[in-house]
Amino acid sequence: MNSKVILLLLGLAAFAAADSRESYEYNPRRDSSEESYESGEAKYSFNWAVDHDPSSNEFGHQESRDGDETQGSYYVELPDGRLQTVRYFVNGDSGYVAEVNHEDTSSAESVESYERPRYRYSSDSNESK
Repeated sequence: MNSKVILLLLGLAAFAAADSRESYEYNPRRDSSEESYESGEAKYSFNWAVDHDPSSNEFGHQESRDGDETQGSYYVELPDGRLQTVRYFVNGDSGYVAEVNHEDTSSAESVESYERPRYRYSSDSNESK
């Protein structure tokens, strides 16, 4: 009987101690008069490009959005000399609709041919001599 009373008192003490601990959860202020960022329509536009002659890197991206309508394109020069361009748009919940094009910007003379390396393995060893 005594052990039951002690266990009950220990349980109540643990409950009281746990309830008095400081909480670290996030509670946003309710009295703020500022408008939430989530309540406005998204509207933006950007454009950037890289043309680095020493490494022959050429790529870029542009996009604009107004509410649920988004459109843009990006391009990259592929290792074989072709320029890959992707144009896309989004209208509401329809998802991305993309059109991919490849344009040959190189001449046949400027494209270096690639030959797979040939490896030779020798079983000759000087260890036995």
